[in-house]
Amino acid sequence: MTNVLVIAKICHEANREYCAINDDHSQVMWFSAPDWQRDSAIDGVTHALDNPNAGPEDSHQNWWAGKIADGWVYGEVKDPVAKTHPCMVPYSKLPEFQRKKDALFLAIVRALA
Repeated sequence: MTNVLVIAKICHEANREYCAINDDHSQVMWFSAPDWQRDSAIDGVTHALDNPNAGPEDSHQNWWAGKIADGWVYGEVKDPVAKTHPCMVPYSKLPEFQRKKDALFLAIVRALA
């Protein structure tokens, strides 16, 4: 595995555990995750490495742009078949729980880079 893949896997697993601690058990382990989900983590790591001064808001914007490019739209429920996601809103509108996930992701990338 390349460094980016290793960091993406660690970010994914930390995100999964963070979600579980907060009663969100919808995340699956890295090796069970669908390609689109793994690709999103890899893209997030790449973006963070390529933009060392980017903050959590920039990370969210990058994630959101990737979702739009892949045909996703806002929806109250995350549904990979319908391609809807409740986090497709400006960073300032995200719940604190979601903003902390973005900060955690960047902290892991920077610690391991």
